[in-house]
Amino acid sequence: MKKHNFSAGPCILPQEVLLKASESVMDFNGSGLSLIEISHRSKDFVEVMETTRSLALELLGLEGKGYTALFLHGGASMEFLMVAYNLLETKAGYLNTGTWSDKAIKEAKLFGEVIEVGSSKDENFKYIPKGYNVPSGLDYLHLTSNNTIFGTQVKKFPTTDSPLVCDMSSDIFSRQLDFSTFDLIYAGAQKNMGPAGTTLVVVKEEILGKVSRQIPSMMDYKAHISKDSMFNTPAVFPVYVSMLTMQWLKDMGGIPAIEEINKKKSRLLYSEIDLSPVFDGYANKADRSHMNATFNLTDDKLKETFDSMLKEAGINGLNGHRSVGGYRASMYNALSLESVGVLVDIMSEMERKG
Repeated sequence: MKKHNFSAGPCILPQEVLLKASESVMDFNGSGLSLIEISHRSKDFVEVMETTRSLALELLGLEGKGYTALFLHGGASMEFLMVAYNLLETKAGYLNTGTWSDKAIKEAKLFGEVIEVGSSKDENFKYIPKGYNVPSGLDYLHLTSNNTIFGTQVKKFPTTDSPLVCDMSSDIFSRQLDFSTFDLIYAGAQKNMGPAGTTLVVVKEEILGKVSRQIPSMMDYKAHISKDSMFNTPAVFPVYVSMLTMQWLKDMGGIPAIEEINKKKSRLLYSEIDLSPVFDGYANKADRSHMNATFNLTDDKLKETFDSMLKEAGINGLNGHRSVGGYRASMYNALSLESVGVLVDIMSEMERKG
């Protein structure tokens, strides 16, 4: 039976990517060796790393604009620390829109003053703050573009005279933006790009080297840039699968093409949520995420029946995060419109039963 994978992460990946990745584990490029046992300094893997970094810049429209793409360890959680280590000299601004913003703020406070320019904590992060003031002269301003737990997404990014940093872990490559307005973008692969174990960092090199502190080598973006993202042994399999996923995206028309599909998926699901008396959306409508739709049953007595229907239909990973409850449908790039249709059919059937 086909499974419809709505898991928030690790994410669903295209079937053709999984097939090619599985073949590489047994025999990579006809070498008679597995991808995960060859040297990361070998010609074959160096080519993988170079291609992966190049694809990231190409898809984001940042080739030749002074940016470098890196694939590092530690997930977005490590970047909470690395961003501040490399950029925070005196004070930085953070927009607090959820759990991951909270964690990033905690790490940044170890290095300097942190100004929360806005927060939606007062309503358990169900909206994106608007009309907040961004002080001038910040070392950087940090945002989280999409909030997986609460199902909100930044639709309009602020204009600032400071470097703009963004955690795009859960919506990277999913929608068109002017990525050149950002000075540093980071994204854990496991939300919308590949398996857990590597993190994409895209940084404008001119913003680096301006803090007075000594930065440990592993925390220093410049050290990783100088070694072409192989200062230490990279996560070879996650990098390779990320390359395959980005190539899949490029072949289908890049970000503009996938954005249209993502809009169709989210419109279909949110329409059902809004029209049904059985379901209630969590996030404010204006700030709803195209990647993660959060919703609840209006009557908890229906939960056992609904969960049973989901299981029978092969729908996986729909449980909401414990801080929100209810349900969360993660509609990452590789999730098909067909899978969203199956979920909507079950929700419609639930309405008839309810």
